[in-house]
This record gives sequence, C-alpha cells and structure tokens, in this order.
Amino acid sequence: MNRILLKSIVKDVIPPAFIKIFQMLRPSSRYGFHGNFESWEKAKKHASGYEDLRVFEKVKQACLAVKDSSAVFERDSVLFDNPQYRWPVLSALLLIASRQDNRLNVLDFGGSLGSSYCTLKRFLMHLMELQWNIVEQSHFVEFGKENFEDNILKFYHSFQECVKKTRPDVILCSTVIQYLENPYAFLTEVLEAKIKYVIIDRTPFLKNGNDRLTVQKVPPNIYNASYPAWFFNRDNFCAFFKVKYSLVAEFEAEDSCNIPATFKGFLFERR
Repeated sequence: MNRILLKSIVKDVIPPAFIKIFQMLRPSSRYGFHGNFESWEKAKKHASGYEDLRVFEKVKQACLAVKDSSAVFERDSVLFDNPQYRWPVLSALLLIASRQDNRLNVLDFGGSLGSSYCTLKRFLMHLMELQWNIVEQSHFVEFGKENFEDNILKFYHSFQECVKKTRPDVILCSTVIQYLENPYAFLTEVLEAKIKYVIIDRTPFLKNGNDRLTVQKVPPNIYNASYPAWFFNRDNFCAFFKVKYSLVAEFEAEDSCNIPATFKGFLFERR
C-alpha cells in the first residue's frame, strides 16, 4: 500500500478533531506565535518574558564569540559562519549619511549588544563621523559598557537619555517594536523627539485584520523562552507616521512565521 493511499484512508477514518489535536501536539507546532490575547497582562501569563536572564546569557555568549573572532556573525543569539546583511537598512543609513556630509548618528533601540552595528560597521567606517548608540535593558547596558563600548559604540538605559545626550539623526528599530507592551505609545515618543529619520525593520504585519497580540514560543535550540509579541495592521501602522513623516521606502524582510503575516521594513523621513 503506497503512502498516498494510506494517508487518504487515515484521513477518512480518523475524525477531523483528532487530526487537529495531533497536529497541535507535534513538536514543530509548539513553537512560533500563538493566541489572540485581549491584553498584555493576559499574554504575559502564558510567557516567561524577554527579560528572562536565560535570553541575556545566550545573547551574551554569542556576542562574545563574535568579539573573540570565534564566530563571524550573531543575530538573535544565533551564530552564523557568514554575515547576514540587511542591505535595505544599510542602504537607508548610507542615504542618510550622504545627506549629512557623510556623518551619521544612530539610535539603535533594542540593539542588544551591537548585533546590527557589528554587521554593518565595515560599510560605515569610511564616514567622516560615526556614532552608534544602543538603548537596551539595564543588564544589557551594563554588560555592553564593560565589554563592548568604545569611541563609536555607546550604551544607554533609556530612549530619553540617549536623545538628550546624543541628538541622533536616525532611530533604528529592528525586531523590537512588536515586543513592546505599548508600541504606539513608544512611537509617539519617537515622533515627539523630532528625529529626522526612522527605520523600522523585521517587523510583522498581518495579511488581514487588525493588530493581534500573540505569545511567541522560541524553539529550545535557540533558547528556552516565550514572550508577548504584536502583529500589526500595515495600513494603520504607516498611517500613524503620516502626520509628521513621509514614507521614503518599504522593503521586505526574510523572516517568516506560522500565522498569515509578512515581515517588513520602512524608512520614514520627517517633513
């Protein structure tokens, strides 16, 4: 009996509800994005949280491996043998620098221990002036100051502190907006800070429907953690910027997930 015929017989004999339960219990289906929660507090009850120190430890070790040249590239705590460049982000940064006499001051919000900076700096070191500022959780900041900070790379505890001290030309938000409890409240702060350029990258947008709050369960081969994660309505998200910003470019990200959505990036310029 061939596999196709056997699969057809099993599908006819076993009730659909049983098949669905089996699919949900498969190891691969346990990870990814799940649920549609009414509030952040309800989602948190099903998650360990991004502040889980296991996440920090995995990221820390990965970034140290890159620093020691025992690995080439790190992203989301995963080590790679070859750099994974985000060319649209680099293009946006070079465009901004070219409009400012080859000077660039970046606020990298949620920038970990410098993942984006370490990947892109080889393409930016020719600039007349380069400053890369990371805003992160306290334990990331303290470790970053001690182990990674130099005359270009700096770490700050808050968005407000960084803006006040450095007056950045551009804010980069890569894989971060979706993990904020109140993403639009933070984006309001960004708009009020009057930063000239905003780069959004690797952010998920639903193919249909309004914003959705899920819980992301990370596969254990990366690290054991789970946390609330937003999926946005693309039109509403972009409309939020329209009052003060123009959309310069929209681009795709290579990320994928288990629900109908696409990951995108945007470059906005303040009018």
